[in-house]
Amino acid sequence: MDGVLNVYKSTGMTSYDVVHKIKKLCNTKKVGHTGTLDPEASGVLPICIGKATKIADYIMNDYKVYRTELRLGITTDSYDREGKILSTDEINFDEKTVTDVINSFIGENYQIPPMYSAIKVNGQKLYNLARQGIEIEREARKVYFYEIKIININLPYVEFLVKCSKGTYIRSLCNDIGNKLSCGGTMWNLERVSTGNFKLIDAIRLDVLTSQNISNYIIPMSEALSKYETIHIDTKYEKLLLNGVVLKNQSSLINIEIEKLYKVYLGESMFIGLGRKDESGFKIIKMLI
Repeated sequence: MDGVLNVYKSTGMTSYDVVHKIKKLCNTKKVGHTGTLDPEASGVLPICIGKATKIADYIMNDYKVYRTELRLGITTDSYDREGKILSTDEINFDEKTVTDVINSFIGENYQIPPMYSAIKVNGQKLYNLARQGIEIEREARKVYFYEIKIININLPYVEFLVKCSKGTYIRSLCNDIGNKLSCGGTMWNLERVSTGNFKLIDAIRLDVLTSQNISNYIIPMSEALSKYETIHIDTKYEKLLLNGVVLKNQSSLINIEIEKLYKVYLGESMFIGLGRKDESGFKIIKMLI
């Protein structure tokens, strides 16, 4: 069983809880998720099964869309409502000020990850240090906010949609908005609406899945990689490509762009993986058969 499940993770469970249940339903150990959602967050969590675990990074690299609720006037140590309250402040500004500050984050930003995160520093996960009351300096990471759309403002609460690059912490964004408004801010609720082509509207809830019906919901690897352009290579090159040999026949590579990642088929229908052309020729870089 190889492919991807577009799972809807409910609040109150970890991403690993989802993986554990899928392992049992599929009776396989080769299962992995494509980007952690906090226990109190909900939403789209693509789960890779079998050979599809090899493409998890390619799914994770795509953009994300989140629906979040920000609570202004409160700061917590975890940047969300589950943390210890560190400070409270009054809200003394209007909706336009809030809107302008939130929109100012659109584009490239540098974000400091929260201490309560799974990032490792010197071999230790930050949340383990945070639970011991230890806070260490974290390096700011470049992130990108493609779009932010405010849905509702009912101060001190603000609900908005944000489309962002991988590795973005919405908790940190909420904290940064609060800091810029000089009142503090905490992420109150979070739902992931999409991860690339995996959308909320198509996500399946865990309680619907059984060992008998799970195969009906598995998305083939080729479909899960639909964002990549498809190329078809003559079957006479099958042995070379499957053995990892660089294909140098220029007549067969004429319409293939250099350094662009492609979804590769042998002939019309045999999907074999992802490949890329460089100055030396064309090669499969992720074999999926």
